[in-house]
Amino acid sequence: MKKILFASLVSMVFIAGCSDTEPQDSSNGMDDSQSNEASADLEVVAENLETPWSIDKLDDVFYVTEREGSIVKIEEGQTERQRVELEEEVSTASEAGLLGFVLSPDFAESNLAYAYYTYENGAEQFNRIVLLQLNGNEWKEEDVLLDEIPSGTYHHGGRLKIGEDDKLYATTGDASVSEIAQDVDSLGGKILRLNLDGSIPEDNPISDSFVFSYGHRNPQGIAWSEDGTMYASEHGNNANDEINQIEPGQNYGWPVIEGEEEQDEMVFPLFTSGDESTWAPSGVAYYEGKLYVSALRGTAVLEFDLETNEQREFISGLGRIRDVFIEGEFLYFISNNTDGRGNPQDQDDKLYKIPLSPSN
Repeated sequence: MKKILFASLVSMVFIAGCSDTEPQDSSNGMDDSQSNEASADLEVVAENLETPWSIDKLDDVFYVTEREGSIVKIEEGQTERQRVELEEEVSTASEAGLLGFVLSPDFAESNLAYAYYTYENGAEQFNRIVLLQLNGNEWKEEDVLLDEIPSGTYHHGGRLKIGEDDKLYATTGDASVSEIAQDVDSLGGKILRLNLDGSIPEDNPISDSFVFSYGHRNPQGIAWSEDGTMYASEHGNNANDEINQIEPGQNYGWPVIEGEEEQDEMVFPLFTSGDESTWAPSGVAYYEGKLYVSALRGTAVLEFDLETNEQREFISGLGRIRDVFIEGEFLYFISNNTDGRGNPQDQDDKLYKIPLSPSN
């Protein structure tokens, strides 16, 4: 690993503008009059990643998905781009591709993992959740757990996480058809909950349904605190991005309400970027009462204190950030500047590492 200097903004600044469905300009939203604190604690773990989307890790080995259909294995500073054999061809539509990825709890023995990807079937486009198996240095789709998740021009969702309850959670977007988010019979605009074999858990809040929560526009991050409280990030419509506390069976409002709006029987967010700003939040990780959220349009890792309700930029100056991962006292995150909406730096995209408590 090599160490680099970076600029870490002390106070929070948000970017004004549209949601992440439009190309990003070169502005990072920083106020030049504010002071920056230089640090040598940031390390580059890997570089030259190609539109990376999701991070997982076992022991000292990282696995990072790339939207065009590869999985990069990163071990001891060495990268290996592994082929992924899928039953359907990965879609190249905007925001689509090989997205969410999470290793099976028994991966060390089984070599199994779960993935979420977009594909085209004739004139139609869908997302699906599949089981992958690693053989040597090649992954192969072994089983389809859930298929025909709505997919449109934008808003695919795509995050996969396994909870402490050993259930698989998936975020799905509204596929640019906002009304399906309120339709509990549709898989779009939801957070879904599956058994690891792809069946419906008996204790899901809606009988005989994968739907865990609904009324979401484009959720892209999930995390849990140590007491099991669930949190999710969500892209708003031209601002009004959200950080929500997720409860089973609840309605999170889209497209009826968003941001600071309220309505009976609909949940409003813990944090919102408001009407004039946008973060385009993606991956989420939890550590000691705080949420760390990757921001695309916000070009930062954002820190949200759940006890004080304070928020700030934890890391900035590295462009678009797609996913975060916390292990021990270290935060890992991937930049996403090669997706056509950013401004790639030399040898982007990169996987970074930084301690959550700065060294003295």
